[in-house]
Amino acid sequence: VQLVESGGGLVQPGGSLRLSCAASGFTFSSTYMSWIRQAPGKGFEWVGSINEGGGSDYYADSVKGRFTISRDNAKNTLYLQMNSLKPEDTALYYCARNLDFSSRGQGTQVTVST
Repeated sequence: VQLVESGGGLVQPGGSLRLSCAASGFTFSSTYMSWIRQAPGKGFEWVGSINEGGGSDYYADSVKGRFTISRDNAKNTLYLQMNSLKPEDTALYYCARNLDFSSRGQGTQVTVST
């Protein structure tokens, strides 16, 4: 089982980024997927999740209306579109299987700063 996140970087407040998570080693299309994050010096925070078919998605209040999760089951890839980014969104972002934080990949760093 492998999850590889990418797409992070440095962005100014109000900017956008799109993160990707390439999945392998399991049946991606049958797996509920999540994004989580960890800000410097803090614990893990659930960002949001998407069901197996991509028809239902769920978000933390802190990102609702700004972030969108999607998936391409043909490509075994999960996405996180982040708009209207704020400094408090600065964190290491991970994808995970179901709500199992221990299944996360190595993460991709997102820094929101002027």
